[in-house]
Amino acid sequence: MKQVVFLFLLVLWNAVGYGQQKFTLSGTVRSQRTGETVINASIRNVRGGEGASSNEYGFYSITLPAGDYEIEYSAIGFSTFVDTIKLDQDISKNILLPDEVKDLENVTVSASGKGRTITGTQMGVERLTMTEVKSIPMLLGERDILKAIQLLPGIKQAGDGNSGFYVRGGSADQNLILLDEAQVYNASHLLGFFSTFNSDAVKDITVYKGGMPAQYGGRLSSVLDVKMNEGNNQNYELSGGIGIISAKLNLEGPIQKNRSSFLLSGRRTYADVFVPLAKDSAIRNNKLYFYDYNAKFNYKIGERDNIYVSGYFGRDYLKFDQQFGINWGNITGTVRWNHIFNNRLFSNTSFIYSDFDYNININNPNNDLDIYSKIRDLNLKQEFQWYAGSRHSLRFGFNSTYHKIKPGDVTSSGTASFNNFYLQDRFSWENALYATDTWKAAPWLNVTYGARVSSFAILGEGDFYEIDDNGNVTDTLHYSKGELVKNYINIEPRLAASFIINQTTSVKASYVRNVQNLHLMSNSTTGAPTDKWLASTNIIKPEIADLVSVGWYKNFSGNRYEFSTEAYYKKMQNQIDYRTGADVFTNDAIESQILFGIGRAYGWEVFLKKKAGKATGWISYTLSKTERKIDGINDGAWYNARQDRTHDFAIVFNYQLNRKWNLAANWIYYTGDAVTFPSGKYIIDNQVVFYYTKRNADRMPAYHRLDLGATWLLKDKKKFRSELAFSIFNAYGRENPYIISFRQAENDQSKTEAVQTSLFRFVPSISYNFKFK
Repeated sequence: MKQVVFLFLLVLWNAVGYGQQKFTLSGTVRSQRTGETVINASIRNVRGGEGASSNEYGFYSITLPAGDYEIEYSAIGFSTFVDTIKLDQDISKNILLPDEVKDLENVTVSASGKGRTITGTQMGVERLTMTEVKSIPMLLGERDILKAIQLLPGIKQAGDGNSGFYVRGGSADQNLILLDEAQVYNASHLLGFFSTFNSDAVKDITVYKGGMPAQYGGRLSSVLDVKMNEGNNQNYELSGGIGIISAKLNLEGPIQKNRSSFLLSGRRTYADVFVPLAKDSAIRNNKLYFYDYNAKFNYKIGERDNIYVSGYFGRDYLKFDQQFGINWGNITGTVRWNHIFNNRLFSNTSFIYSDFDYNININNPNNDLDIYSKIRDLNLKQEFQWYAGSRHSLRFGFNSTYHKIKPGDVTSSGTASFNNFYLQDRFSWENALYATDTWKAAPWLNVTYGARVSSFAILGEGDFYEIDDNGNVTDTLHYSKGELVKNYINIEPRLAASFIINQTTSVKASYVRNVQNLHLMSNSTTGAPTDKWLASTNIIKPEIADLVSVGWYKNFSGNRYEFSTEAYYKKMQNQIDYRTGADVFTNDAIESQILFGIGRAYGWEVFLKKKAGKATGWISYTLSKTERKIDGINDGAWYNARQDRTHDFAIVFNYQLNRKWNLAANWIYYTGDAVTFPSGKYIIDNQVVFYYTKRNADRMPAYHRLDLGATWLLKDKKKFRSELAFSIFNAYGRENPYIISFRQAENDQSKTEAVQTSLFRFVPSISYNFKFK
């Protein structure tokens, strides 16, 4: 124990001891045009090369020896600013970065600024600017964040009509999706055709697909961290757009100039407006639309304190005649308080609310059924960032979340005999402590080390079950309200290092353990709104994943190009799959319907990106394998996971033709999904029953698609800008399979035929976008 204490004191002395002859420059980086804070801005000593980055609230801190310096401030989308300072005491200096000025004579544009850092330890991180997202051709012209990130290496799309995605062998529920720190449990509109994120309200997109920092937890595979715009605190701006199926409007401006601002953004589809015009009465009674609203307010209390309040509300409605209807939606709310204790210590306190629910109505002549499910979170998060010295930067805090899950209530309002059915509500309390230190160990070596300690307490009230190997309930245990059923405690170490070969080349390695206590019960892999969230129980243990990755990174041609390649291996414990013929939606003892085992995933990713010039874009390729091994499935042998794909390839291209026209294209190819096709059939009571053997041993046909787009700048005046955006989704009309089903051949009942269903061929779109500045 004495040795541990001595080692801790030695590290602490190493962290602060270097500050005796050094001083700290700190402050907040903001946009000169809007007053919004700038995330991930680079702050660099021009002569010496020492550097730092602004955090997610724009705060930065850099410690240097006393002397005269030229400090360079730069960020994606902004012009570089160089400031000369005399550092003979601690200095607090806020910076206003001017917007990037493009060379219209040569039409030279920058798609990304610093991009991935060569010296940083973080691996498997991808960042996209909204400029990049808006230039990618999308289905029906709707700019979609989730579709855009699926063009990056290691992130696989679920297919046409789906917003679900898979990261490094994980399933769709193993991705943590955050909007201003609030968890979004279902990020899809229109049954997965579009995502919940309105691009006009989004400021920053970061995806962690490996080696995620210790402040994130609760999912095995990835984190999608989306930050909303804060609102312009200098001038009022009104922007919007009208497309084939939707319209949106965005208003922002100062409440008190230089001190506070607001953002209000809304979007709605209007296909339902035209449905009543149909001649067919059955079609006239259908409904299919969604809407969502984003709002954010921020107030600068003083030089050291800021308050942010943000929220999201979205809803989908789907109704087929008078027979079936479903509506679902998310509500999130976040209140954050930033406080700067001094030039080295930054604090953020967050109160977070998250809610997802769905309601299904089934109307029969004598019996109307109503099915309702909900998951709700109340979350408190406290975090500190301590810039201990020139060699150490620490981040530590805690997170406490109370989960309430209503798996499903089935009620009847008809005259037919029916017993209302209520699955038990489940309650849990999830807590985590975390700490991490980024250490500049040597000029050629940076190390990030830390850990996250998570606790998941399962609470009563309710019945919990004991299950035998055959899935039979052997005992029922009742717990009163608030009584502790079981508490799972896990330590999640995080370790990453970057070995700097030169200013443009580095090698990185990382190890991370992640734990997941919320699980999605689904008959699909795409995150349908009717999927059911389930917390760990006395039988369902937390899922655990250990990920090891290595990579090589290179920037060349004056940082106009960046190249990286990463290899990874992931080992997973307590993976969940269904028993044959499982019923997970009306069975209260859901543990009796599922099986548990292990998983593994490994792969190789390549990424080449051109960041500047008339032509920009990237090429990404992923070679991977994802498998599961669960007793009771495939005779206990390894089998392909549903999301297993061998090859995944994407090309994204953007070309600034001239001042008025921007052209874009993307081409996608990937191996068909692993599926289970029937291997035989037999007849029972004159009915054909298909026979299945090995799970996920077959493949869907390969998928490929070309999308084309063009943006025509109509006007670009001082106070007004407008454009027309054109796109063609699936330009060469490939009939990619959405579903393959099997049936008896009409002409020969002894034969079975496969029937392929495809969704989209040649989908053109046009949208008009405007902005009053």
